[in-house]
Amino acid sequence: MAFRLKLVPEKTNFDFFKHQVVTFGVSVVMVIASIILVLTMGLNLGIDFRGGTTIRTESDIPVDVGAYRQAIAPLNLGDVAITQVFDPNFRADQHVATIRIQAQDGQEAISPETQGQVLDALKTVNKDVKITSTESIGPKVSGELIWTAVWSVLAAVFAILVYVWLRFEWQFSVGAVAALVHDVTVTIGIFSLFQFRFDLSIIAALLTILGYSINDTVVVFDRLRENLVKYKKMPLREVMNLSVNETLSRTVMTSGTTLLALISLLVLGGDVIRNFVFAMTWGVIVGTYSSVYVAKNIVLFIGLDRNKETKDPSEKFFDNGDVAAD
Repeated sequence: MAFRLKLVPEKTNFDFFKHQVVTFGVSVVMVIASIILVLTMGLNLGIDFRGGTTIRTESDIPVDVGAYRQAIAPLNLGDVAITQVFDPNFRADQHVATIRIQAQDGQEAISPETQGQVLDALKTVNKDVKITSTESIGPKVSGELIWTAVWSVLAAVFAILVYVWLRFEWQFSVGAVAALVHDVTVTIGIFSLFQFRFDLSIIAALLTILGYSINDTVVVFDRLRENLVKYKKMPLREVMNLSVNETLSRTVMTSGTTLLALISLLVLGGDVIRNFVFAMTWGVIVGTYSSVYVAKNIVLFIGLDRNKETKDPSEKFFDNGDVAAD
């Protein structure tokens, strides 16, 4: 007999709406607090959004990113990101790194004196290192990147709104988008609270969180739609509770395995990707929470027309068997 790992029993009967006022109230408070934090404390914007200089270095000795960072730290240059560059066209003894330094005192590029200080600091850990090129990102480009990032997130939310509306009903799309706005806002609020660096990689994390969260929400909505046809006389709240319980095992397994990988990266991945992985980890947690306690509550508050003839799930637009939970 094949062994099957079960973190949750196949049949559960949890009342997810027993404390719906409290759980939904907590979500509202978190969203409001996040907005206040962003307005008062702001975000610790990275070089992508603040402008700065990228220095490219080469040496015959392998790059030690940690040693480079420790050598530059005493210069107090603010946000500094160091990454090693890999290219199959490089020589065996060609080791390249990029050092991104935020704009200093409103200047578009760091001064030659500062570049000299950076090079001297690097030479304390790597005598063969040399600077091969420098590039600067001005405030105009940074401002364009900010608006591009904002429009990217808004476009993703709008596309999801249309998709859920076409696949289900408008009440479902409102609940799904409310959950997505909740996830993004709370994640940004966490970054504002702890002043973690906020750059383009975090925008990528936010877009990934949107996709992960809506996938979990659509799975439960799909089961809810099936149960609305199957249990036409059952109260809406009980049908929702049944649908969440029926997909609970899938939700726990999916979120659990994803978190295992993310926590490993968070602990062992190093400083370069830590903020990105933290955003993903937090997003998975809050996205799973919002699928149950935000999206479903919104639909329950709005209500559904149970007297309206409901089509068979297989006849719905964009429907396929890939998303429905087993």
